[in-house]
Amino acid sequence: MAAAERLFNSQLPVSRRTALKAGIAGMGGLGVAASAPQLSAAPIAPTLPDKSVIFVFLTGGISQQDTFDMKPDAPADVRGEFEPVATKTPGLQVCEHLPLLAQRTDRYTLLRSLATGSSGHELACHMMLTGRLDLPPAFNLNEIPSPNEWPSIPALITYATRGKNNLPPAVVLPQPSINEAARVRPGQYAGRLGPRWEAWHADIASKCPLGNGACPDCFRFDGSPFEHAAGTIFDTPQLKLPQGGSRRFTKRLSLLEGIEQQTGRIHEIEQHDRFRAQALQLLSDPNAKSAFEVEQADPKLIARYGKNKFGLSCLMAFRLVSAGVNFVQVNLGKNSSWDTHFGNFVNLKNNLLPPFDLAISALLDDLFESGLSENTLLIVGGEFGRTPKINKNAGRDHWNPTNTVLFAGGGVQGGRVLGATDDLAAYPTSHRQTTENFAATIFDTLDVPHSASWTDLDGRPHQIYHAQPIPGLF
Repeated sequence: MAAAERLFNSQLPVSRRTALKAGIAGMGGLGVAASAPQLSAAPIAPTLPDKSVIFVFLTGGISQQDTFDMKPDAPADVRGEFEPVATKTPGLQVCEHLPLLAQRTDRYTLLRSLATGSSGHELACHMMLTGRLDLPPAFNLNEIPSPNEWPSIPALITYATRGKNNLPPAVVLPQPSINEAARVRPGQYAGRLGPRWEAWHADIASKCPLGNGACPDCFRFDGSPFEHAAGTIFDTPQLKLPQGGSRRFTKRLSLLEGIEQQTGRIHEIEQHDRFRAQALQLLSDPNAKSAFEVEQADPKLIARYGKNKFGLSCLMAFRLVSAGVNFVQVNLGKNSSWDTHFGNFVNLKNNLLPPFDLAISALLDDLFESGLSENTLLIVGGEFGRTPKINKNAGRDHWNPTNTVLFAGGGVQGGRVLGATDDLAAYPTSHRQTTENFAATIFDTLDVPHSASWTDLDGRPHQIYHAQPIPGLF
């Protein structure tokens, strides 16, 4: 699929008859693949949030024992190879391979007691990315993605909030979370909510067979040599008006309006208008356009974030919330990137923690130094943690009872730790929270009413909130 057609691609069946697709196809590269809209209108009045959220999803599950919840007094087969180091916050230690984040603990809080309900990637992703621990009727892991999934958090945000500056309420980048067999993890799309409310999925990462880690610094877990298979980090179209400029563009829009007036498809027209307004905003707003042009950014800025998929995805997220997007989800790697069954310590040390440390630190700095931290909540975490005991392959396996998640900005007081785990970082001993509290915190930050509900494809009502926001965070 061409880059222009993949920029905003929901990965679900789309209608190529839509007037939007026809009208935008000649715009010099910007293609918007919009899912066919449902004919029912939203039963709630969408809110216009005062705040934004960036969720950096560590797809695959990061090891809490080797990053933010180290246990130096545990047995050797639990504590691992890394040493804890002091941080800017007295009494708080993190991994020695996170030196930049160690200097910035005053800007974030660690929640060490988040639990999901499954130690399998598929179910844990569905629980984390939808904010629900239960599974919908007819859910089938062999049919992903499908309308038999609960709607993702970005889809619910698209449904329950209005975008600022004609931009989409929610964007997911730079690619979906998939496994090495290229199968998509569940919980990433609109599912039972219906494709009308699909978030904008910017599937723009350059295609690399495995792409583990911070491409182009790719790696294989078995240690064999591997080189990035593309000449760029992202494969994005040029966001500019076509040859002929605004005059030709205006004529194209007038023609499209005439066609729409004759169709009588009122609901489809409304949907097309929304996508068209967002596309026009991308074409006309320098801030929105620059969000996707990160590889052309100032070299000093690129160096701060890291010239790789981790760093430039975080820079893209910063620019999108600066432009007015309510919610940005950054998939930091594919499934395998943080799934350290093999060579946990060598891969964390050499391939994962250095670019992660650099990218998240740069994002924190820009949020706080720009003032955006006052109204932007940053969240960093995966779908589960890793096993306390190191396996025979010097790795750690899946572990859902606890996981550490980083929160910063948006009113979060820095320099704190919420929750605690036992001596092995295996089970929470206080302040246990779940993915439902996690989702509620996001919805609450974006001013979604606690009474808000949505109606599924079969006409059944569902509450958006399934728990209270994480207490003590703000």
